[in-house]
Amino acid sequence: MSVLAIIPAAGTGIRMGGTTPKQFLSLEGVPIFVHTLRKFDASEAIDEIFLGLRPEEMDRAYQEIAKQNFVKPVRLVAGGASRQETVAFCLDQAPPETEVVVVHDAVRPFVELVMIQQIVDAARKDGAAILGIPSVDTVKKVERQTITGTIPRQRIVLAQTPQAFRYTTLRKAFDRALSEGYFGTDESSLVEHDGHDVKVIMGSDRNIKITKPSDLPLARLFIAQEREQIREGA
Repeated sequence: MSVLAIIPAAGTGIRMGGTTPKQFLSLEGVPIFVHTLRKFDASEAIDEIFLGLRPEEMDRAYQEIAKQNFVKPVRLVAGGASRQETVAFCLDQAPPETEVVVVHDAVRPFVELVMIQQIVDAARKDGAAILGIPSVDTVKKVERQTITGTIPRQRIVLAQTPQAFRYTTLRKAFDRALSEGYFGTDESSLVEHDGHDVKVIMGSDRNIKITKPSDLPLARLFIAQEREQIREGA
């Protein structure tokens, strides 16, 4: 039985501005998605990686991946018009021996290897698990710019990726969503919609999603810190 990592990278990155999709933006000379792939290539919990892309960007991604010395196979999969479609297309090509599927944002390059292992272990045990961090802000419900209620922070978790699931659990949830025309904002929402409990494992403030220009200085700082840790450990 194997563990498949799916990295959807078919977004357009409108919030980042410019014409370059955010996953292809350079971070210290390397596209952001390559930094992310390096983490999953280094993880002992992962056997194979699928990268879901817009069809017109597959050649570009292939050229970048060819520069790397990845140990694990990285398969490029043509994505769809939405993240949900892209992950579904990857699931359609999952090897028959797949036991666990891990889905991770292409623009979260600072996930820690221990977290990948923890999320895979949790999926094996419970069927579905995500990373999440508590909200430090007060959360308000709003309708037409008017507050309609305050949600206790103790009940709020900010979802991150990776999110991991038994293959059969995720496949069933995607099939039901397709048949009902249901669209979720992440894979967990589809599994929840299918009636399956999802466990939450503590994530990290460092596991940022790079989506806007103001995220880049922090990302450069994290890259510098990771390189310093590697030098100190050498």
